[in-house]
Amino acid sequence: MNSLRAIDLNLLVVLEVLLTERHVSRAAQQLHMSQPAVSHALNRLRYLLDDELLVRGDGGFQLTSRALALIGPVQEVLSRVRGIVGPAHFDPAQARQRFRIAMSDYGAAMLLPRLLARLRQSAPGVDIVLVQASREQMLAQVMAGELDLALGVFPTLPQPLRSSLLFEEHFVCVADKTHPLVRKKNITLDDYLAQPHLLVSVQGESSGEVETVLAERGLQRRIAAIMPHFLLAPQAVVGTDLLLTIASRVVARQCDTQALQQLILPFTVPSFSFVQVWHGRNEDKNGHSWLRGQINDSARQGDNRG
Repeated sequence: MNSLRAIDLNLLVVLEVLLTERHVSRAAQQLHMSQPAVSHALNRLRYLLDDELLVRGDGGFQLTSRALALIGPVQEVLSRVRGIVGPAHFDPAQARQRFRIAMSDYGAAMLLPRLLARLRQSAPGVDIVLVQASREQMLAQVMAGELDLALGVFPTLPQPLRSSLLFEEHFVCVADKTHPLVRKKNITLDDYLAQPHLLVSVQGESSGEVETVLAERGLQRRIAAIMPHFLLAPQAVVGTDLLLTIASRVVARQCDTQALQQLILPFTVPSFSFVQVWHGRNEDKNGHSWLRGQINDSARQGDNRG
């Protein structure tokens, strides 16, 4: 029974969306199908593949190990089919497509307003789903086909993944204007290390680019507070004795200049590249290169505005 003749290509389309959405109702909405119809398709897929695929777990539905392994192959097969029978040219104005993108609140603040304005004007049928995760989780989900793009700082990439530069960024240090170090013209490394620090870490780890630089010198700073939100961090140090070393664009856009003062770092932290990452299988996939171009243009537009 589980022969090729028993497989309806439409079932693979439903499977692709179920693997992405991990929810029958959301899949039905995206597919413009009724929920009973998607449930029926899921039951057929379970029979054909001899696997539950989608099961209830803590916090909602989860994919089985077999389903997780199917994400990449299903997307690759459907990509080839769409390349054969689909339009030769991607038309944003007529497209009906959904993309899943991972980025932090920092990335969203830098790009999302301009990107959404572009998409709503030129591609009203294109939907964007934003998620947030650690760097490692983002890359794993792009590898597995659960994400179309990941935006962030990725010093190393597995071989199948590709990236393009969106902008270069550097670190600055800020403190409350009443902080004792503000009265000093130049702070020393000893001054910096003697103070408690606020660290932004999405997963709560007490490490980052600054820790790497200090560790190379055999040094360590005291992390007195850790939070996952880049955009709230500058205001979180107001009224405290904490120092915050963070990306310059966050300070430029989020700092209250009446309450915070920028300090000159007494050591060099290398600048970093903010990039978008995708899987090689999506290099020429319908609509994907267009979306990457829109993101690139949104990043350049932001730099032009300063």
